[in-house]
Amino acid sequence: MTTHADLERRPLRRDAARNRDRVLAAAGQVFDARGLDASVADIAAAAGVGMGTLYRHFPTKEALVDALVRDVLEAIIKMAEQALEQPGGTGLEHFLHASAAYQTEHRGCLPRLWSSDHELIRSARRYIARLLTEAKQSGRVREEVTSTDITVIMWSIRGIVEATHELATPAWQRHLEILLAGLRPSAARLGYPALRQRQVDEILSVST
Repeated sequence: MTTHADLERRPLRRDAARNRDRVLAAAGQVFDARGLDASVADIAAAAGVGMGTLYRHFPTKEALVDALVRDVLEAIIKMAEQALEQPGGTGLEHFLHASAAYQTEHRGCLPRLWSSDHELIRSARRYIARLLTEAKQSGRVREEVTSTDITVIMWSIRGIVEATHELATPAWQRHLEILLAGLRPSAARLGYPALRQRQVDEILSVST
């Protein structure tokens, strides 16, 4: 039996690939405007394709959301790769700014973006850990900061983006500046322990 995964692996004809891209672009716009409760009929209309065309590429709404999440995660991983090329341990800051800005343009996916059971999450975590190590080695981040602290920072940015929408676009930027200032090395130790990865995964399994 041909599965959706099999269809995803097959190379698409040019017109089919174009239709798929149109559906994904329309889905991103519709979900940004109306949230994940928006209907696939609305997405098909926005893409200018019939329901049959939409369902040939994405048999379920869940498959469509998963494809969007994958695209966003792949873009974020690419940003992390590029951030590793930044000098002087500044890659983590570059990554946080770039990924946060990207997420503001893909708000519709944010509730599903950091689901712990997505295979791309593990790859993103590895890059973030490397960026954090480089930042510490360069003296830009205090030693007790952990990868889960960076995860929580990204959650907080998501919360600001979702809460402010277009009404206060600089809000997440100022929030991130304050958080980055708090990451700087200091003689004063942090008073509370970082979340363990197991705790982060538990939180994600409940909230997604």
